[in-house]
Amino acid sequence: MRSIQTRQLAPGEREDVLAYLAVDARANLMLMDLVARVGEPPAPGEMRAQVVVAVRGDELLGVGALRPSVVFDAQIGPEATEALLPHLEPLGVGLVKSGEEVVDRIWSHLRRRSRRRAVIDRLETGYALTEDGARLAPERSDSRVRVAEAGDLDPLVYAARESLREESRPDPFSGDARGFRRWVRGRVLRARVVEQARRIVFVGYADVRRTEGWLLQGIYTWPEVRQRGFAAVGTSDLCREAFAARANHVQLAVVDGNEPALGLYEGLGFLPFTRLRTILFS
Repeated sequence: MRSIQTRQLAPGEREDVLAYLAVDARANLMLMDLVARVGEPPAPGEMRAQVVVAVRGDELLGVGALRPSVVFDAQIGPEATEALLPHLEPLGVGLVKSGEEVVDRIWSHLRRRSRRRAVIDRLETGYALTEDGARLAPERSDSRVRVAEAGDLDPLVYAARESLREESRPDPFSGDARGFRRWVRGRVLRARVVEQARRIVFVGYADVRRTEGWLLQGIYTWPEVRQRGFAAVGTSDLCREAFAARANHVQLAVVDGNEPALGLYEGLGFLPFTRLRTILFS
């Protein structure tokens, strides 16, 4: 039997790899987005997408993104995973986010071979919502949902910093404040905000927008207005936009123990579909 070979994914191979990942598009949605970006210029403040594949002859056995995040495909087997692991060793810092079992193998390798340290290590549940199962919140007369604009940068930066702080992650301003603002600015058009009394009280991002599904991230409500329904309104608006664009589903991840978030999303009709492990390492 031929041995497994690994190599960088070339832009001309993207469609074949996307077809492979589409076998389980829901679990592979983030990785599909990264594969589609291979060879494309990165958004402001973001890293260029870097993806590697494991093959035996003409057979594709596994796919893994290295940058901007480490993500392995949901159907990858242990043999292909082992073959791709050496590509991770040069990474000085990074974020791993994949299925729990795959991350267990990735992290064991990184700790053993590269002596990495986990800054964040948490378990999450992936939730998905389909249009026929949605129980979306109605619009409210005391607030307005709209697309974020360039003039919203300061509150968006505040929300991004506070969201990271609540996750016990390092403050990005202590390392590169200008670069962090540039990264947030590059995501403005992906964001939806809720205004109440001319003040932004909620922000959420649709970071992946594919017909296979939309991925919501960076959902944040200002603490002083929590439990008042603004998150339900803002998240519902993003979901309506996704279904209007013919997205198969909307998905997001909830950190274990975040009961308010669980109540919010389950109330909107989201159902669990996978278990994830996220590690921020250095």
